[in-house]
Formats: sequence, structure tokens, C-alpha cells
Amino acid sequence: MTTLRLVPGTPDGVLAALAGLLDGSGTPFAPVPEDAVGAARVRQAAAPDEPIEDAAGVVLTTSGSSGEPKGVLLSREALIASAEATHDRLGGPGQWLLPMKPYFVGGLQILTRSLVAGTTPVVVADSFTAAARKLTGVRRYTAMVPTQLARYLDTDLDGLRLFDAIIIGGASTPEPLKARAAAAGVTAIPAYGMTETGSGCVYAGVPLDGTSIELDAGRILIKGSTLFSGYRLRPELTADVLRNGWFRTQDRGELVDGRLRVVGRVDDVVISGGVNVTLTTVQARLLEHPQVKDAAVLGVPDADWGTRVVAFVVGEPSRDELRDWISELLPRTWAPQDVVALDALPMLASGKVDRQRLLEGVR
Repeated sequence: MTTLRLVPGTPDGVLAALAGLLDGSGTPFAPVPEDAVGAARVRQAAAPDEPIEDAAGVVLTTSGSSGEPKGVLLSREALIASAEATHDRLGGPGQWLLPMKPYFVGGLQILTRSLVAGTTPVVVADSFTAAARKLTGVRRYTAMVPTQLARYLDTDLDGLRLFDAIIIGGASTPEPLKARAAAAGVTAIPAYGMTETGSGCVYAGVPLDGTSIELDAGRILIKGSTLFSGYRLRPELTADVLRNGWFRTQDRGELVDGRLRVVGRVDDVVISGGVNVTLTTVQARLLEHPQVKDAAVLGVPDADWGTRVVAFVVGEPSRDELRDWISELLPRTWAPQDVVALDALPMLASGKVDRQRLLEGVR
């Protein structure tokens, strides 16, 4: 009987386990974060004492930004297919910089790409620019979440300019941030994907080779060689989202000039006072305000409204000013009933906004 092996979620620990898995000498594993909460979530979602499912290579725990974490089964073949498709899209293998945790799919796939390319990854310890200058490969790559890109544009612009390509994933990249990176001469490529797709599988709206997308009443469906095998010990949930080889995501999208545009999650449309409100559209409008540095918009259960629209904003504008700003382009009924000012949005280790912590503060 083969069971799941737990390994330290450090760059060295994950790299060693991953190297064994890819060359066939290792066994299925799950990276365990250093913090107690993260370790408990891995044990909850991965169940290491139970026999491992067929074709499993690595089990990654989803961030649980919107609810219960799940153990995602990724095969050796899916990991390699994702790495090779990424290199093909970028113009060839290169050397990678790791600025994120490797126990989430974005960080783990940086290490996979390095092993597939036969190059040595460089880990960001303190200074991003100092780490970037250690890269010696002909092609230099990295990947990060939008929050990191925004921060490094302020503090490490010289380092960002050293890269041939920077993959931006883990969350939607705001249009103002894309424009800012382009104006600074930084080659930032927005990617769409998730743990279940082996990291980003659509770059700048175009699927990687081996990946197909379809829309079913606006819901994004994905098929291809990078897809996960299922959820750890959750056959009913797996059957619900994997149908005839297609993964039914929780995201809505549209095709614009043949490119995929992600417009939000299926549950991002709420009914507030009898009106359908698209939360991601409200959030995007808030981020266009010159004094708003960051924002998140959530629906909160409310006895009077059904769902109350609440905006969490990093910036100086008042509630009335932001409601007027929203109403200039969107229906007045979409303007948030409440605006919560924060010094910074709470973030998960994966780089996503911690929606649960935000909701706990307003319920």
C-alpha cells in the first residue's frame, strides 16, 4: 500500500521531492507549510494516512480563499506538460527566479520548469533585485501574483526589467497595473489558471498548446494535458467538476477577438435589494480611482437587502465619494452600501485576498 509522503514546504524540500517524482525514483508527496495553520490544512485536505489514488504525483492544498481547502491531485505527466507548454509559449527554456512559496502551485511549477529545463532556480531571500541579478541563463523568467508586481514596481523596478518574461497569476491582474508595468518597460504576462489546471494554462487570453477552452452559458470549461486527476478522497466532488475530460471552473468568461477574458466568478453576481450586482465589475471600477491603491468587493448576508455590497478599500476616498465614482459609469444601485477603509487587504500565503477574514470583520 502506497501512502502520501509529507515533505517540508521549503524550496529545498519541495525541489528534492519533485526531482525524485519527475525522474521516477520518488513517491507521491504533499508539501507542508512551516506554519501550524498551513500544516493542519494540508493534513485535513490531503489525508496522508490513507492510500494514495492512482496517477497521483503531488497533492497541493487549495488556498481556501472562499471556503474549505481541497487536496488537488496532480500527476507527474500534468506537471511536465504544464512546464513544457509554458516554455514553448515563452520562446524556450530558461532560468527561473522563485519569489513565492513552493507549496502552492505557482511556486511549485517554477521549480518544475527549472527541473525540466535543467537549470538551477534562484530563490528570493531578501532583495528581489539582488536575487534577479544572480540569474545567468540566456532566458530569465519568474512568476508572481499581482500584489507582488505592484510592490516591486515601487521598490525593484531595475530587477523587474532583467526578465524576458514575468508570469502574473494567482488572481486577476487589474488593468491599471498592466498599464503601469507596460509603461515601465516590464514584460508582464497575465495568466489564467489555478491549482486544478497545473498553474496558468491561458496566457494573455490565449490557451497554451495542449489546452482547450469552451464557454457554457458563460462558465469557463477547460480541457487538456495539464488538468488535475481529481480531489483527494473526494470522488463526488471530482465527478461534479470533471465531466468527459472537461473541468467546469467556477469562473465566468467571454471571448473578445478570440481571446479569453475572465469576468468574474460564478458566485460574483449577488442580488442586493432585488438588483443583480456584479461584484468584480464594481471592484474594477474602484481600482480605477486615482486614490485607491487596492480594493475588494464582497456580498454580505443582510436582513434588509438580502445581500449587502461591501467594499474594502486601501486608500483615502470617502464612502460618498466612492459611491459617486461608481455611479458615474455603473448603476447607482451597484454602489456599495458600506465602505471599509484598510491599511492593507489581508492576504493568504498564496497571494490571494483572504475573503474569509474580510467577511469576519463585517458580519
